[in-house]
Amino acid sequence: MTRTPAIEIAVQDPAGVRVAGAVGAARVELAQALPLGGLTPSPATLELSIETARAAGPEVHVLIRPRAGGFHYDADEIALSERDVRRAVAAGAHGVVIGALDSHGRLDLDAMARLRDAAGAASVTLHRAIDVTADPLATLVAARALGLRRVLTSGGASAAIDGIEMLRALVAEAAGQIEVMAGSGVDAGSAVALAATGVDALHFSAKRAVREGGGVRMGSASDGVGGYDVTDPAAAQAVIEALAR
Repeated sequence: MTRTPAIEIAVQDPAGVRVAGAVGAARVELAQALPLGGLTPSPATLELSIETARAAGPEVHVLIRPRAGGFHYDADEIALSERDVRRAVAAGAHGVVIGALDSHGRLDLDAMARLRDAAGAASVTLHRAIDVTADPLATLVAARALGLRRVLTSGGASAAIDGIEMLRALVAEAAGQIEVMAGSGVDAGSAVALAATGVDALHFSAKRAVREGGGVRMGSASDGVGGYDVTDPAAAQAVIEALAR
């Protein structure tokens, strides 16, 4: 019988935290700029989301990512990330979500140890930087040796359902000593198959785009004013119901 995995929802604000609590998610990953893969949230977003979670229920795990793009960071970016880790934990976050690679595309063990140590006793998750390494299994082993709590991975694919065989291999390699959480493109249609791999948790954003018109371009990536994403209660509930069937 397939074990029901824990649910983590990627959110960007207190409203998302409330949605996660309403559907019974165990955790949220708090970030901003989810269309960019997520960046470190602002201090006020951090504080208000943690306050909301005290009533709504889910643990708050904070994404620490100083910029978009790859995961090879210079000294200033690591120093910035270290301070953001300390700020998140001091604000009451249950954990942080981190990832740093070296110039060869392998896990940067020194940077990861520095960020892990900054988190103190808080839970530490390695994010999808694992999916752009040449050998996700070796990266999992390194994360386990660092004492991290879990890895968030799509099995090295753009969508978790396409990395399902690697997810099974990662679960086997983890051997219960580090959690494996499947994420990227997880929805009601893929949740059951992903749960059957034996992963410990499923991670998804359940986001819905809100579009706004306007004839003035506001940035190089936008068409006019553009739009933004919100956490959609119906999409989140659909995943929960699919797993319950």
